[in-house]
Amino acid sequence: MAIDTALLDLLVCPESREKLAEADEATISAVNGAIKAGRLRNRAGRPVDAAIDGGLVRPDRKFLYPVRDDIPDLLIDDAIPLDQVG
Repeated sequence: MAIDTALLDLLVCPESREKLAEADEATISAVNGAIKAGRLRNRAGRPVDAAIDGGLVRPDRKFLYPVRDDIPDLLIDDAIPLDQVG
C-alpha cells in the first residue's frame, strides 16, 4: 500500500495533530499477526478482527491508524495501540 504523497502531506493525527507517516511492512505484518491471533483491541476496547492493508503512525509510534481498501480510518477510537503488538 502506498498513499499518494500529496495526501500524506495533509494527514495528521486527529488527537495530537502530529504529521502521520506510513507504517513499514514489519509493523503491518505484526499488526495483522496480532489480529489473526485475536489479541488486538482498538482504543475503544473493541476487538480488531479485520486485517489491514496498511497503516499510518504518529511520530511517537504509540498508535496506528488502519488503512483498508486504500482508505485511512482516522477515528481516534479506531486507532490501534502499538504497545499490544510485538
